[in-house]
Amino acid sequence: MYLSRFLSIHALWVTVSSVMQHYPSVWGHYDVCKTQIYTEEGKIWDYMACQPEATDMTKYLKVKLDPPDITCGDPPETFCAMGNPYMCNNECDASTPELAHPPELMFDFEGRHPSTFWQSATWKEYPKPLQVNITLSWSKTIELTDNIVITFESGRPDQMILEKSLDYGRTWQPYQYYATDCLDAFHMDPKSVKDLSQHTILEIICTEEYSTGYMTNSKIIHFEIKDRFAFFAGPRLRNMASLYGQLDTTKKLKDFFTITDLRIRLLRPATGEIFVDEQHLARYFYAISDIKVYGRCKCNLHATVCVFDNNKLSCECEHNTTGPDCGKCKKNYQGRPWSPGSYLPIPKGTANTCIPSISSIGIAPKLALSTVSSVQVANHKRANVCDNEFLHCQNGGTCHNNVKCQCPAGYTGILCEKLRCEEAGSCNSDSGHGERAQGSLILLMALLGIITGPRLF
Repeated sequence: MYLSRFLSIHALWVTVSSVMQHYPSVWGHYDVCKTQIYTEEGKIWDYMACQPEATDMTKYLKVKLDPPDITCGDPPETFCAMGNPYMCNNECDASTPELAHPPELMFDFEGRHPSTFWQSATWKEYPKPLQVNITLSWSKTIELTDNIVITFESGRPDQMILEKSLDYGRTWQPYQYYATDCLDAFHMDPKSVKDLSQHTILEIICTEEYSTGYMTNSKIIHFEIKDRFAFFAGPRLRNMASLYGQLDTTKKLKDFFTITDLRIRLLRPATGEIFVDEQHLARYFYAISDIKVYGRCKCNLHATVCVFDNNKLSCECEHNTTGPDCGKCKKNYQGRPWSPGSYLPIPKGTANTCIPSISSIGIAPKLALSTVSSVQVANHKRANVCDNEFLHCQNGGTCHNNVKCQCPAGYTGILCEKLRCEEAGSCNSDSGHGERAQGSLILLMALLGIITGPRLF
């Protein structure tokens, strides 16, 4: 009895898992690029918009500091304790692993004890500004999916700017300003993300929310991605269809959450007071224990997998696309202009697959019909099945919205190339219709890119 109950539960779980796999975008995952469906023409591929799962992107970045010698420890120096700024007997020494604080410690696995962190030199050259640029580069376009979180071991900076680049660091634009006094530091009125709306979501703000000095539990700075998503998807991000619809139709909104590089500009360390104590400059420095950047590779909704090979991220493109971001059609698949996939219509989106170039069709009829597999038929819903230039409906059929031929009585098939009597096996074998239908079907399959055998690229 127990065995049969277990098998019943197992069968139910397999069924539920199968349903979840074929309808992933209900949860906003888009983790399947294609699936098989049954139509009048048999089993075919149905292509869908797809994207990689979100992950911790700090595993794949390169970090650069400017000035390059700003990290403490070369030469060794002492600094003041975090909790007691007047106890200045801590040491930073780059030549001793236990006392070194190199940049990679901003991204290592953080156990509870001890905490590891990068640390800058102290403000020993005051009043010259103590400023540091920390640049995070991926050499790949990525889409942010969660808050950027920076955890400081020193006090949080009195002044800081978070910047982004969309062109691999050639140009930069501000993401958000942080200050203890926004008006004094950046000539901006202080705001928080809660002061924004759907119409002002792209506004660059200065916030005083994260800039207190030496205070307990005052270590973290956020750049709020989820709060911005919530303007469209609701407070708990349950209406992802609304968010995806906005991202799909508003390019500036999608670009806002897209980056190739991030830059943290530390402009003034935490002082915790109005005046700098010039007698204890070893109190002032920057120290960061952790940076979190969650996102996914941008693959233009043409891939579910992003691989990290030879220290480089790249999409494993589907839908006959290619390039690091799946940003163009493959050779011989340029039958229409490349287009990114679309989240719409919910829930499966639109794949916008690249289709074969007309110039590449010439050799296709030489291939045998027997090489065609029924499971290799392209998604004719999205592949311009018929038009008025190259893909005429045959035998008097008319093209409807480029996706279906409406056939006259007596004919069937995608291009009305087949006699209905063939399906019943009652056609006259001498009529010649069978040979014409077979030739037309080969041409159609060539247009849809489903002939197997020698590759055309």
